[in-house]
Amino acid sequence: MYAAMLVLTALAVAIGWLLAVAHRHLKPEGDALAEAVEEALPGTNCGQCGYPGCAIGAAAVAAGELPPDFCPPGGRAVAEELARLTGRPLSGDAHGGPRRVARVVDEGLCIGCLKCLRACPTDAIIGAPQQIHGVLPEACSGCTACIDVCPTETLQMVPEPVTLGNWRWPRPAEVERHAA
Repeated sequence: MYAAMLVLTALAVAIGWLLAVAHRHLKPEGDALAEAVEEALPGTNCGQCGYPGCAIGAAAVAAGELPPDFCPPGGRAVAEELARLTGRPLSGDAHGGPRRVARVVDEGLCIGCLKCLRACPTDAIIGAPQQIHGVLPEACSGCTACIDVCPTETLQMVPEPVTLGNWRWPRPAEVERHAA
């Protein structure tokens, strides 16, 4: 009986070692650009771009199938980073306005049900049961998952508050449009 256990253990160790060697030497090389693009994305896998996950969207950007500004939650900053990584220009001003984030617009309606807290993939919502919740705009990816589950519809997407970290010069066309 001990001999059978010893033989099976030795066989399992040998097969495991062969699999480890095969994995190390036969592993296909990953696309460095796709990995860099995926690192720059928010990583919430929200699906707003039309792809089921950030890794698939990153591979499409690296292959040239998608423009660098394909990610709505990432906003302008992520689009500029992807344009820098890929060396391709932005496709237009699709996300030229301020980034949109979730916010509790009417605190009197918030019942503290925790549905938004559970749905948020980035833990941007703070609060406790039966208490008013709040949203940390710097952590919000803009995926709207919390808005979809809010029973009182008190969460809404609003432009991100302007801070020194996200302020940008207005484009000349915007200045002319606002002046008219």
